[in-house]
Parts: sequence; C-alpha cells; structure tokens
Amino acid sequence: MILYGLKTCDTCRKARKALSAAEFVDVRDAGVPADVLQAAWATFGDRLLNTRSTTWRGLDETQRGRPPLDLLAEHPTLMKRPLVVEGDRMVLGWDKAAQTALGL
Repeated sequence: MILYGLKTCDTCRKARKALSAAEFVDVRDAGVPADVLQAAWATFGDRLLNTRSTTWRGLDETQRGRPPLDLLAEHPTLMKRPLVVEGDRMVLGWDKAAQTALGL
C-alpha cells in the first residue's frame, strides 16, 4: 500500500498514523508517477484536482485552463490528498467513506 500526500498536511498525518504499514510518498519531494496519476484521473476525474488549495489560487486563468494531468504533473500539490493506492484499488481523501473503503 502506498500513500501519496504531503508530510506537512494534517489530514495526511492522520492517514499515515492509521495506515502505519503503508509506504509514504511526499508528492512535493517525489511527485506522483505518471501512470498512477492517469489511473487516479480515470477513477476520480475532477475530484482529483484540489481547486481549494493555495497552489490553485496562485495560478492564473491561463494556467488553470491547461489539461489537468499536465497541471498535476507540474504541481503535484494540486492533488487532493491523501491518495492511497493498493494494487488496482485507489482511495482518495480521508473522510469516513475513504476509511471504510480501506477497512478501518
């Protein structure tokens, strides 16, 4: 199981604590592999893009109009977090539904 997130994100910290055996990847440092991003986009669509983030607010309209996968590759902090990947299964966020999907 791999947890993609930010080490400074409180929600990601909670997920890391609950999923202590998961490998943690800080997207700011390592990014998200292109194949994982594409699969996550196919699974979650627009929900993958965090339009309430500080990074999003810092983009101008031209940048916001770029293809979402290009934006996420260039600015991985735009991804809603955490993204938990276990084999073919992906879970986005850390709400009750996400925790239930992970069997917690």
